[in-house]
Amino acid sequence: MDQQQNQLLKKYLDLFLRWKAFVIASILLSLPIGLGVYLKTPKIYQATSLLSYQQQKVSPNKMSPDLEAAIRDVVSTLTQIVTSRTNLENAITTLDLYTLARKRLPMEDVVDLMRKDIEIEPSKQGDIFQITFSGSEPEKVVKVTNSLAAKFIEENLKYREERASETSSYTSDELEMAKTVMDQKEATMRDYKLKHYNELSEQRLTNVSRLIALQEQYQGKQESIQEQERTMVLIQDQIANRRKLMTSDVALPIDGRADKPASEVDAATHLSTADKLLQLRGILQNLRIKYTENHPDVKRAKKLITKLENDLAQGEGDEGQPKQVGEVKQNTSDQVILQLETQLKNITLNIQNIIEEKEQLKKAISQYEQWVNAAPVREAEWSALTREYGELKRHYDFLVSSDLEAKSMLNLEKRQKGSQFKIVDPARFPGKPIKPDFAKILGLALLVGLGLGFGVPLTRDFLDSSFRDVNELEKYLGVRVACSVPLIETGKERVWRKRKFRVGLLVGLIAALMVAAFFFYFWRRGLIIV
Repeated sequence: MDQQQNQLLKKYLDLFLRWKAFVIASILLSLPIGLGVYLKTPKIYQATSLLSYQQQKVSPNKMSPDLEAAIRDVVSTLTQIVTSRTNLENAITTLDLYTLARKRLPMEDVVDLMRKDIEIEPSKQGDIFQITFSGSEPEKVVKVTNSLAAKFIEENLKYREERASETSSYTSDELEMAKTVMDQKEATMRDYKLKHYNELSEQRLTNVSRLIALQEQYQGKQESIQEQERTMVLIQDQIANRRKLMTSDVALPIDGRADKPASEVDAATHLSTADKLLQLRGILQNLRIKYTENHPDVKRAKKLITKLENDLAQGEGDEGQPKQVGEVKQNTSDQVILQLETQLKNITLNIQNIIEEKEQLKKAISQYEQWVNAAPVREAEWSALTREYGELKRHYDFLVSSDLEAKSMLNLEKRQKGSQFKIVDPARFPGKPIKPDFAKILGLALLVGLGLGFGVPLTRDFLDSSFRDVNELEKYLGVRVACSVPLIETGKERVWRKRKFRVGLLVGLIAALMVAAFFFYFWRRGLIIV
């Protein structure tokens, strides 16, 4: 196994020695070719601006955009705004970008090219992100990057203010609508309560208590009427007895009855005028108790009393009778009866007043009974009427709070006190292009040169059918080689081989020096940037 590896190694070493000039030439040639490719490839420069997201100084509330969207969402939204066609087309025209591309491509394609050269990447940790722009002109790359960063800040302020304004407008409209609904609902509830206040459930206990009190008052009035009527009957009896006593004292000859009809009055002619007047008055009172004022006997008694009063006034009475005794009796009896009649009248008026109060109490009791009976119905109606009021009130309170917060946020954004972006590190002039990479191109050229330098000999050796080793010949013929004659150089051949080697070495050194000179020249001129 070791012998085979040694033979294989000797084979490739011999192959390299035979093709060493070609290999070295391929390597030396690949270096200037790689340098040429590097110099011909357009230089792409890149500038980066670092921005940070600063939270607002005032404590945010639940309407703040910072709480509604994360930093990545905000950056993503603003990226779409900044890289819109309007903004990029304006930047291309203002900064005179992509001059050649604009001559051969429509503007939308140029905008797509610029959009591909822009990279906006949020950092994995913290509220920091970077804006990167790539281009062939370093001065314009710096300007474009700083312009994008400034545009980012400007659009952020505008975007936040627009969002705050839209939120404030929306909450104001919603609050106005909710206020209208609340006003209508409260007006309906107010009208219903004013119309059925006494029938509401909260007044039921009061109404029941008042109804019981009114019923007790009504019963008390009924008992008062009964008491007054009993008193009235007693007074009437006292008046009747008093008049009977008066008629018996004057000894009226009318069969001993005080209620004798007025037709018998004419037979009492033996009495004096004053006694007759007193008797007739007692008879008239008894008649009034039994009859009305339109009764014939009452009318006749009144006419006789009037005639006797006129006779007494003219002095035509009986002068032989003692007038003073009759007058004292008449005055005394009249005062007692008058007092009793006054009490009777007062009791009658009291009874009438009590009856009127009873009617009022009856109406009030009926009203309170209606209110108490209507309470369950009104309770159901009020429950249906106020079923949605609680939710409407909570929604209205929430909108009031949201409207205040939205207006506060709008004021903050207008005063630029809200969250905003700040340029931490502005774009700087790029002294080194990111493309092409000198080391990568040179390494790739060397790989190509080595591949060509070793690939051609290997391919040529693979296609060569001649034998250069005894073992190969034995393996191919299947017989052992008895002897082999080595190459015998003559003196002339050895001299030529040495000269050839020296000339090749010299040419290789000169070629290497020339390649190194090329690299040094372009490096000194700043065309090679490592």
